[in-house]
Amino acid sequence: MQQQFRAPADADGLRRAFGAFPSGVVAVCAEIDGAPVGLAVSSFVPVSLDPPLVSFCVQLGSATWPVLRSSGKLGLSLLGTEQRAAARSLGTRAGDRFQGVTVHRGEAGAVFVDGSAAWIEGTLETVVPAGDHEVALVRIERIATEDGAEPLIFHGSRFRQLLTEPV
Repeated sequence: MQQQFRAPADADGLRRAFGAFPSGVVAVCAEIDGAPVGLAVSSFVPVSLDPPLVSFCVQLGSATWPVLRSSGKLGLSLLGTEQRAAARSLGTRAGDRFQGVTVHRGEAGAVFVDGSAAWIEGTLETVVPAGDHEVALVRIERIATEDGAEPLIFHGSRFRQLLTEPV
């Protein structure tokens, strides 16, 4: 069946189209004035092996991102399938985002969510304006992975798991 294309007339149409593409869920966290601060993003993209860089996007209206931008180090936790509650909590606009979320600290202020599939510690290299978002480019300084951990997937406005094919 051939689809009829139309201009992206509104944000709802764009959200439906963008929601057709699955993405991982990443917690971006740092310690600010002795307390963890963080948010969840689903726009994480590996960028370069040399130098080691990753990127993610943050909406301009975020009240948390300007605080995180001031941090010396950022902790990026690539959330796993067992961390749906942490993703929801870190994605909320109000209340304690870290309620029920166990974290550990890295170097110079980076904060990581325990139980993640992978952790990346880095510094903010640059920020590029992009419409109603900013693209953050982070230089990777240290990494760790959890063997066998499955990533948490966001698709169609829902959390999902990957289907593993038999070997």
